[in-house]
Amino acid sequence: MKEHEIVRALAALAQDVRLRVFRALVVAGNDGLTPGDLAAQLDVAANTLSFHLKELVHAGLISQERQGRFLVYRAAFSAMNELVGYLTENCCNGAACLVKKSTAAKPRAARART
Repeated sequence: MKEHEIVRALAALAQDVRLRVFRALVVAGNDGLTPGDLAAQLDVAANTLSFHLKELVHAGLISQERQGRFLVYRAAFSAMNELVGYLTENCCNGAACLVKKSTAAKPRAARART
């Protein structure tokens, strides 16, 4: 990805509804989701969702395909991988990075036992 494409992708993800939409499409995998499914799953109004889907398509982070009378949206995994690759390209001064798991990710009961 070129630098201006990275900036566009990061800008698109820097909004809570678009980030939630993108994450839902990543979870859905190659099957993708229709706007109706996304709206119901994320509790977002259809017109609001339409605006955010357009922004994510424009940023190259998701794709749109017509299947009969339905539109199906999918995460663009190659673009996602390029974005992550760009962000981590020079991580840790070229050495392998080991990130410690945060205790914040553990449920409270698990933290209490440790």
